[in-house]
Amino acid sequence: MQEFIDAYTNAFNRYTDFAGRTSVGGFWRFAAVNFVATLVLIVLAQISWIFFVIYTIYLIALLIPSLAIAVRRLHDTGKTGWFILLGLIPLIGFIILIVFYVQPSVGPNEYGTGPQD
Repeated sequence: MQEFIDAYTNAFNRYTDFAGRTSVGGFWRFAAVNFVATLVLIVLAQISWIFFVIYTIYLIALLIPSLAIAVRRLHDTGKTGWFILLGLIPLIGFIILIVFYVQPSVGPNEYGTGPQD
């Protein structure tokens, strides 16, 4: 459980760091915590409007850290961070990004020697 919390806090601590690399595990642990937190907030938003406000604030706060960790994950696979723009292509772009995100880390590349987390 501590690994999930560490991956989540690490993403927020490095929210402006679009350089470097993030491991497969670090990326997916961050995604899992986000998924659970979002589900909880969606359920709570059905109960009270204040939770909808909290949910909206959470999504806005999550935007930059999520982009940063996604770019670092692409760097870990040896791809440029600009590939994140594939997500703008409906469905196909999302599928391509998922394929990139699950690929194993490559050895030392232009973005560093290995994942920093």
